[in-house]
Amino acid sequence: MTLKIRIHDGAPPYEQVRAQISEQARSGALPVGHRLPTVRALAESLGLAANTVAKAYRALETDGVIETRGRNGTFVAAAGSAADREAAGAAQGYAERVRRLGLDEDAALAAVRDALRAAYEA
Repeated sequence: MTLKIRIHDGAPPYEQVRAQISEQARSGALPVGHRLPTVRALAESLGLAANTVAKAYRALETDGVIETRGRNGTFVAAAGSAADREAAGAAQGYAERVRRLGLDEDAALAAVRDALRAAYEA
């Protein structure tokens, strides 16, 4: 899978980069975890200023489309709505907490089922 971006006259170049990466991530053309080129490499290949690509990457990161992992690079983030991402983060936090508390998987799942029943029946 490769990133395919075409810049044309009209919309600002950073918006074109942002929109095309976003669409490719949403459609699955760029799978979750796909490593994107560095800002400098993409700017060079498109004939754009590095600040233009950096602006697009910042907007994509704000939108949750991509994630930067420090020196490891920039990757396509998990797809889904903001609610899905927040729920996944909460679930991860819960899993880590119950593990530290020493609960086994069955007890942790039972606690979640009880909490969900109480929340949805209220």
